[in-house]
Amino acid sequence: MSVFFALMRRELGAYFNSLTGYVVIAAVLLLSGFSLVDLIERIRQMPYDAPVTELFYQTTYFWLIVLLSAPVITMRSFAAEKATGTYEALMTTPVGDWQVVLAKYAGALAFYLLTWLPFVGVLFSLRQITGEAALFEPVIVAVTFLGIALVGSLFMALGCFASSLTRSDIIAAMVSFLFGIGLWMLGYRPEVSGVVPAWAVPALEHMSMTRHMEDFSRGLVVGRHVVFYVSATVLFLFLTHRVVQSRRWK
Repeated sequence: MSVFFALMRRELGAYFNSLTGYVVIAAVLLLSGFSLVDLIERIRQMPYDAPVTELFYQTTYFWLIVLLSAPVITMRSFAAEKATGTYEALMTTPVGDWQVVLAKYAGALAFYLLTWLPFVGVLFSLRQITGEAALFEPVIVAVTFLGIALVGSLFMALGCFASSLTRSDIIAAMVSFLFGIGLWMLGYRPEVSGVVPAWAVPALEHMSMTRHMEDFSRGLVVGRHVVFYVSATVLFLFLTHRVVQSRRWK
């Protein structure tokens, strides 16, 4: 475990020792600020009975943060190691392939969760501005963060898989973004698309991230949503491990 935590600290520290990490943090802060302005305007124009977390999830800024930050966070995980020549040195050290994969994944996920901390400030600011204590309900906020963490776990695993396929940071980010937006669009309101067969609608609804976050943002923990994200995350981590392991065979 000491090797795992050492690799994880190395991966997490790399984000704060490079410009990329601060760019991601600044971008998330900017989008969170835009979302705060948008939510204030919505609340002023019309009173809402829904939790403010549900209103935030319905804005485009939420999915922009997820879809854009994940490829940037994970693009250097393996690609940068290969490009600089440190990957071969890492893989010849007495560490297991799973330790390398999980440490890089855990470091990326930890940084992703850190970038979402300003969201708490957004909710607290809204409560202070409006004077409504219901805007900051701890249980609903906690469950919403659970949903954010589960979505992030899937996208971080997907990004690590994309990064393991190439030596280029840019290509890794592009592949991760295309896979991510494809996965997001695959289950986006299939019942109203008109082109999806009736038999495929239940399966696509099970994969719909918008539906999942709709429940999480209301403070509802649904078992099948958790199983979906955990299963998909394990799948992409397994694929990443296979790619990393294949380099030992060459």
